[in-house]
Amino acid sequence: MFKDLRNLAAGVADRRMLDLFADPGRAEAFSIRACDMLFDFSKTQIDARVKDALLALAESRGVAAKRDAMFAGAKINETEGRAVLHTALRNLSGKPVMVDGHDVMPEVLSTLDKMSAVADEVRASGVTDVVNIGIGGSDLGPAMAYRALTPYCDGPRCH
Repeated sequence: MFKDLRNLAAGVADRRMLDLFADPGRAEAFSIRACDMLFDFSKTQIDARVKDALLALAESRGVAAKRDAMFAGAKINETEGRAVLHTALRNLSGKPVMVDGHDVMPEVLSTLDKMSAVADEVRASGVTDVVNIGIGGSDLGPAMAYRALTPYCDGPRCH
């Protein structure tokens, strides 16, 4: 399956976007609306064959079932033997997030409140600089958040 995808990728790599948009239905065929957002894949090199191959790969790997397991609080973090709680951190619905029959949202909300209180204390303390050292994970998330929020910053400089 990966070999087929590599071959398909090689076949579309040199296509010009202008040529792809000769198809008047491209934007509609390669866009999805969900959760008040527009996901627009029309401005990528993929064509219908690549899209179908990617969807087939996702299906063959059980991506939908794994997504559902994540949202259900299943212990899918195999290295740590626990649930991943990304969904709980982003849960603005007020709905419970269950892990082992226990709603983790009260703990998550309490922790987020504590984080907000620490941030307020740092801003009020006169601290001028904060250094993000990390603990081995990717710096891409913090870097993206920093760049996106810099125009609204009223606190210390972040590095």
